[in-house]
Amino acid sequence: MKTLLVVYHSMTGGSEQMALALIEGAASEAGTTARLLRAASTRPDDVLAADAYVFVTPENLAAISGQLKDFFDRCYYPVLDLINGRPYATMISAGSDGQNAARQIARIATGWRLRQVAEPLIVCTHAQTPEQILAPKSIDASDLARCRDLGAAMASGLALGVF
Repeated sequence: MKTLLVVYHSMTGGSEQMALALIEGAASEAGTTARLLRAASTRPDDVLAADAYVFVTPENLAAISGQLKDFFDRCYYPVLDLINGRPYATMISAGSDGQNAARQIARIATGWRLRQVAEPLIVCTHAQTPEQILAPKSIDASDLARCRDLGAAMASGLALGVF
């Protein structure tokens, strides 16, 4: 049985909705199991036990969330050179474009020598004012469908040995 680890952080619910949709999509594939863990509680042993990863974050001030950064800080060196070549994907809930957060994760994943198997899935909420940024998010059904599709694709790729 292959394991897909989904590490996420969410402050206003957008990233969490995306992660839950991804887990739903991954559950459609036999032969894999998907684990959803908050970034703050994910440990190096969780990373080592997984066969593939999806990192899910809001974009905060044109960067990944502090809690996802903390996850990478805590887990980076304990797993370095032990997870080379494993597949990963990224999902970002962004107020504008999300590209810088995607680049940050790509740089960290490059250091871990992970293999990107999907383009970053970025959902733009268009939240630009302080009130919109801090408000609870509701991700559109079409964007949640994209997240479910990514989950199904990741799980299928693992189950079939594509990556």
